[in-house]
Amino acid sequence: MANPLVDAKKLATNDVRHRVATVAGREVFYRDAGPEEAPVVLLLHGFPTSSRMFRHLIPRLADRYRVIAPDHVGFGRSATPSPEEFDYTFDALTEVTEGLLDQLGVTRFAMYVQDYGAPVGWRLALHRPDAVTAIISQNGNAYDEGFVPEFWSGVWAYANDPGPATEPAVRFALSLEATRWQYLTGVAEPDLVDPETWLVDHADLSRPGNDEIQLALFRDYATNPPLYPAVHEYFRRSRVPLLAIWGDGDEIFGPDGARAFARDLPDAEIHLIPGGHFLLESALDTATGYIRGFLGRTLTSVPT
Repeated sequence: MANPLVDAKKLATNDVRHRVATVAGREVFYRDAGPEEAPVVLLLHGFPTSSRMFRHLIPRLADRYRVIAPDHVGFGRSATPSPEEFDYTFDALTEVTEGLLDQLGVTRFAMYVQDYGAPVGWRLALHRPDAVTAIISQNGNAYDEGFVPEFWSGVWAYANDPGPATEPAVRFALSLEATRWQYLTGVAEPDLVDPETWLVDHADLSRPGNDEIQLALFRDYATNPPLYPAVHEYFRRSRVPLLAIWGDGDEIFGPDGARAFARDLPDAEIHLIPGGHFLLESALDTATGYIRGFLGRTLTSVPT
């Protein structure tokens, strides 16, 4: 006969805790679930969202893994200091993430990277190569082939020459129309996507001063492609297990970005899934199946 107290304890590990840590004087919000003794899976969100993008995935992993999903500084419920108070670069976002991991005593982790989460994750891997046990990239770019020129031409122009001639194109990315486009483009059944996704993200983007935060990160994004050769060398040297699950209709990071991982990681698992940039909103069950299978083959989890 099952012990109800043990069963209740197992159920409780799936509960998502909403916590705040202070890292280098900044409040960092993070979601935390799963057994503390289990292997850690770090979830790193993209633009323009937050750890909220993982709200459905976390409980589906927390029965076997400790899942930690922070909001980057400037996003979600984390601190949003002005660009005069905080250096909004991907190096700085990585330093905050490292500080959070140190506070939580996390020395080894698998990581799920998406969009902006990818350049943070690649820096983590270069700083701490022995700490990364596995990588899941969901439309998280690491190769020039992944950039869809029609989207990125405006970002590169602004990064190379910030000013009134180039800024309007990137400011459009902060609009409600553009945020909705990110969620629905490439999705065959758009009614599967909760409108609150883009409404909540746009509300955060519209907070006073947040536009300058996002513009600073757009300018800094140009520092990421020059890092790719070192990332590729890390892949070849480490042979880190990698799963690429990609929305095949993404018009920001195209499917070639997923296929490219096989060049440096021949054993990479690559799956193109019908969908767009935010795959967890329209193909959650399919994505979760691939993720759980990959982690189950790669990590040692706690007994269920």
